[in-house]
Amino acid sequence: MERTKNKILPGQMLWMLVIFLLASVLVSLLAGRYPISLSGVVHALLGRSEDEQVAHIIYQVRLPRIFAAILVGGALSVSGAAYQGMFKNPLVSPDLLGASSGASFGAVLGIVLSVGIGGTKLMAFLFGLLAVMMTWFIAARIGKGNNTVFLLVLGGILVSGLFQSLITLMKYTADTDNKLPEITFWLMGSLNKATYRDVLGMVVPFSVCIGVLVICSNKINILSLGEDEAKALGVNTRLLQAVITISATILTSYSISVTGTIGWIGLIVPHLTRMVMGPNFKHVIPGSLLLGAVYLLLMDDLCRSLMTIEIPLGITTSLVGIPFLIFLMSKRESSW
Repeated sequence: MERTKNKILPGQMLWMLVIFLLASVLVSLLAGRYPISLSGVVHALLGRSEDEQVAHIIYQVRLPRIFAAILVGGALSVSGAAYQGMFKNPLVSPDLLGASSGASFGAVLGIVLSVGIGGTKLMAFLFGLLAVMMTWFIAARIGKGNNTVFLLVLGGILVSGLFQSLITLMKYTADTDNKLPEITFWLMGSLNKATYRDVLGMVVPFSVCIGVLVICSNKINILSLGEDEAKALGVNTRLLQAVITISATILTSYSISVTGTIGWIGLIVPHLTRMVMGPNFKHVIPGSLLLGAVYLLLMDDLCRSLMTIEIPLGITTSLVGIPFLIFLMSKRESSW
């Protein structure tokens, strides 16, 4: 009885995550190769800084990265959580249906064609959507409405393999002096080119898609019991799967178009969220949003602080994420 009384409720945990997120933002403002004191950060945020270089670093370099990290980390984590509920599989990540591979190919094609930063991001987003559409077409064509979830996974594997092959082909034929290094760096992921324009462009679609997934969280609980059980309880499973897929695809493709390929966040963060908040998606979705933002902020801080040169974000998330996932799996409980 005493243990039940001392247990932290999910609502309280969400508020704790909000506080943790604010603390992580402060750490991110301080972290970096150029040292800035706490008083320097406060004066810059209040518009009272006498050092123009400090103000420039805070407003033009670190704040755009922080805002982008919050949005991208939250988006990828929420997408992963939604997919894990939809596919009833804790090893599912946002790139399951090919969005990551498609977006990566779009960006690589944009770089090879020299369409500029804006054009490259647009092509990455559009090809991410195209990849998932191809996955749905394959599943619908083969299954004719039966065993949708399994065929979506199969279609995602096929589409991902296709676009990965095309990426390899583009790298093989790219100019080794200019294009190939740019392609390689983009595929490793980074927030160093994030701008206020990117952040403002993300706010509306991210808010809408995440809002939709939050509204659908109770139905995701039912869907995670199984497609047949959900149908028996009156859930339109095809419509719900389509809504989840569209929302998660937009979040994933848009994120990758801004930051490049960043893995493991959508796989790890939902696990950690369930560990601290339980399996109810009413809490898992907002919890993943906050925890994913914190996680990517801290990973970006490591990228900017560990070495004299900036480490690509995708490398750090992999190096930290793999042992972290092993640790989580070793500590997991059957109730997950």
